[in-house]
Amino acid sequence: MQSKFRSLSSTCLVGFAVAVCLIILPADVALAHGAELQYIERSAIEITARYDSGVPMANAQVAVFAPGSPAEPWLTGTCDSEGQFFFTPDPEIPGLWEVQVRLAGHGDLIRIEVAENTIGATGTTGFTSLQKLLMALSVIWGLIGTALYFSRRQR
Repeated sequence: MQSKFRSLSSTCLVGFAVAVCLIILPADVALAHGAELQYIERSAIEITARYDSGVPMANAQVAVFAPGSPAEPWLTGTCDSEGQFFFTPDPEIPGLWEVQVRLAGHGDLIRIEVAENTIGATGTTGFTSLQKLLMALSVIWGLIGTALYFSRRQR
């Protein structure tokens, strides 16, 4: 009986230690694989690509897709060392432009509305703080549930 109690308590202790580590670690360390894109209205559109940790996505591959042409890029290029990429959409092609940025399996897609002879406002993508907290709590809940499941199977 005591050996079962010890294995259960050690399993719960390991699960608790993992949960504490996940809570204590900064979110940018634990979630460094996501990407965030931003754009700013100018005569050209400036794309800024960074990982969730804030590190620029230097030399990331960029593909710009014009409205109505989702299969064929209108323009391709790479970000600079600061994760920035500039382009000027054709004002004669109004609609929703898509910009895809990828580097080493990480990336994101942002949609920019371009009206005839104008460019849309500033925007961003990525996870909110609430979404990051919810994901962290879900991982902790899953670890605790897994630990409890395997501790019950040993009986």
